[in-house]
Amino acid sequence: MVEEVTPEEVEEELEDDDVQIVDIRNPPQYADGHIPGAINIPMAELPRRVGEYDWNEEIVVVCPIGQSSIQAAKLIKSFEGVDDDARIASMEGGYRAWDGDLETEE
Repeated sequence: MVEEVTPEEVEEELEDDDVQIVDIRNPPQYADGHIPGAINIPMAELPRRVGEYDWNEEIVVVCPIGQSSIQAAKLIKSFEGVDDDARIASMEGGYRAWDGDLETEE
């Protein structure tokens, strides 16, 4: 079972700088606006790219509506490069529920 966190919880964690945000949308969607500091790994690329990153102890996966991020979180959690005690969650409601700031790509 993947834990789900609310967008409000994600905003609080961003203020503490304790969380790594993984945005699994496609690059054009990511460029149009993403949670500040998020890294973009499209869902289709995640299985082959999961080994490219040094994963934090706290990871939140974000997608458009909060469904595919659950599957992505399970995949990241199963990767041997992620600590067994890492907290890996999906943001409930995805970007549809996000009311915070967004960064855009120039």
